[in-house]
Amino acid sequence: MKVPINLPNHPSGFTLTEVVMSIAIAALLFAGILNGYVMSAKRAELSAYSLAAHSLAMQKIEQARACKWDPSAYPAVDELISSNFPVTIDELDIPVSGTNKVYATNFTVISNLPTTAPLKVVSVTWTWPFLSRGVYTNTMITYRAPDQ
Repeated sequence: MKVPINLPNHPSGFTLTEVVMSIAIAALLFAGILNGYVMSAKRAELSAYSLAAHSLAMQKIEQARACKWDPSAYPAVDELISSNFPVTIDELDIPVSGTNKVYATNFTVISNLPTTAPLKVVSVTWTWPFLSRGVYTNTMITYRAPDQ
């Protein structure tokens, strides 16, 4: 004997409107996740470029620290002058494949501080391009006293 099934007044299931709305919400969610992934990848790449330029700047600072500067010697020795640090163009140390190398330009400026103590300011600036967003800059400044 068959038992009659009581069906509701309207059929159960999803309407076309509900399906379209759920697909739209899922698409927005997926687009947001994808956009977040792309943005984080670009920020990581920007951070890698900046760190590579920072490393190059530290190299120039260390070169300036290694220069001989002894005003009390006879004759006085001063190798810490801007002309010993010409403008250079170096490759950033970032992972690359093929021909997408990135080059940075270095500007080193050494100036005397107008104080009674002999001090010099060493300023190293690296400029480098990032994608099509323009030129970025890393600058390091330090003070240097004569050799003791």
